Amino acid sequence: MREVAILGVGQTPVREHWDISLRALAVEAGRAALADAGVERVDALYVSNMNSDRLVGQRHLGPLVADYLGQRGIEAVKLEAACGSAGSAMRQGMLAVASGEMERVLIIGAEKLTEKPGRETTAALATAADADYEVEHGITFVGLNALIMRRYMHQYGYDHRDFAPFALTAHANAAANPNALYRYAIDQREYDRGRDVADPITLYDASPIGDGAAALLLVAAERAPGAVRVIGSASATDTVAVHDREDILWLRAAELSAGRAYAQAGLGPEDIDLFELHDAFSIMAALSLEACGFAGRGGGVRLGLDGDIARGGRIPISTMGGLKARGHPVGATGLYQLVEATLQLRGQAGALQVDGARVAMTQNIGGSGATIVTHILKN
Repeated sequence: MREVAILGVGQTPVREHWDISLRALAVEAGRAALADAGVERVDALYVSNMNSDRLVGQRHLGPLVADYLGQRGIEAVKLEAACGSAGSAMRQGMLAVASGEMERVLIIGAEKLTEKPGRETTAALATAADADYEVEHGITFVGLNALIMRRYMHQYGYDHRDFAPFALTAHANAAANPNALYRYAIDQREYDRGRDVADPITLYDASPIGDGAAALLLVAAERAPGAVRVIGSASATDTVAVHDREDILWLRAAELSAGRAYAQAGLGPEDIDLFELHDAFSIMAALSLEACGFAGRGGGVRLGLDGDIARGGRIPISTMGGLKARGHPVGATGLYQLVEATLQLRGQAGALQVDGARVAMTQNIGGSGATIVTHILKN
């Protein structure tokens, strides 16, 4: 297998893009990645998206985006793995290049979530849960995460306000990211005043949905010796229904995918300079840190309280705002993470640059942990 490099990156701001279509967002990000790489033609296009059929009325995104991107004739498909769609598309693109089957692969994640009423969007997102045993009973993802968070607080003795560093860190970083949806900092008082969403989750524990697109162009590393390399890539699964898991406070798929990625890279948690985790909810950030070996069980929240997750800390997270403040256009989120990690490793993160960053990890989660994809990048 050949080593793979990220030659080009592109992204749109995460916004409520009422005046821009899904295809236009995808094309904008794709063109930016092509221009960044200095490439005009690719061999394949993988488009990641979760809900274009329900919320936009459009399936068959692969050839549609390829056509409008000026790439008619190439292989082009859409991939879906709920909120883990983008990480999954990245992995398939990486395997296509690593195998030697493809020389240049473009991956675009795109999602529009804000044009339909909130009830319709919530119902569409809930399809990533177990339809018969979770959704049928009226549970939503914020409800599921609230149950997990309440159990975590009970088992490890935390108060709700102990989770504040995850939101404070994300918002502080997003304030300097022009592509973020929420470009403002918050303090502990503001976090404490957040309105209830699903007890104990409040407004600042949950990421906002948005519209956006992000893209990467992959090539064999031998063709781009100075580019950021993919040195670890793995995907793993767990039960779709939370109640079917042996331990609802452990992300087994995160443990598996991170472990496999570490083994491929020949590295461990102590070698990671920054971690773009899937902070769709504060509790998911804590559980990801624990499953990936940055803290022991119940120690993920402590990392935040001790300042370890801030830029300059032991394991910086959400360095450009994360899902919490950059926004969460679900089918594109994993690619935003990879674009941001690439910019950090290139030294192009501006005011948000993590000093001395050489190795970055990203982790994209589908559902409440049923699909988890981990990538490790090195400059």
